[in-house]
Amino acid sequence: MTSLIIAEDHQALIDGIRSFLEYEEDIIVIGEANDGEMLIDLVRKKQPNVVLTDIRMPKCDGICATRTIKKEFPNTKIIAFSMFDQTEAIEQMKQAGASGYIMKNSSLKKVLEAIRIVAKNGTYYDNAITTTDTTSKEEIVLSTREKEILRLIGDGKTSQEIADLLFIGKSTVDTHRKNILKKINIHGKTDLIRFAVERKYNF
Repeated sequence: MTSLIIAEDHQALIDGIRSFLEYEEDIIVIGEANDGEMLIDLVRKKQPNVVLTDIRMPKCDGICATRTIKKEFPNTKIIAFSMFDQTEAIEQMKQAGASGYIMKNSSLKKVLEAIRIVAKNGTYYDNAITTTDTTSKEEIVLSTREKEILRLIGDGKTSQEIADLLFIGKSTVDTHRKNILKKINIHGKTDLIRFAVERKYNF
């Protein structure tokens, strides 16, 4: 019997996976978490065979959680479940110790297949993963501060929150945002947020 913990900040997605796996005799869902810290605590308490985890989660992201779990419980297998298909995100999860990577738009049958393969010490990487991102890292040269601000934008922080976190003025953050917009050649707050979220692990 394979024991499974699912970590995802959208409860409806957890419920859907749990319902799908309910009648599988070889898999039992023993816990669920909505953020990375909760996931780590749950793994420590229940020590599952397999963890299916999102990458972007509150408090502690999936990469950080995977690294911690694999350090403490090297025999626990981890599968990334994500909307990101950038090479950098995949490589960071591999380096953290993940044994699989599945896209969120994949079928639940594929999720089931991945769990079974990884539980038997195999690896599973979604064949839907492509490197379709047309803007390479070489084409966009951002300063260290701009990258820092872009990551925080990807975390949903406002200019004032970013200013407070980095101990700089809000006007300085706004200036950086304008410079980032020029460099990546997009217009508007919404497009910048979308870019920051999609590229969070790829700059």
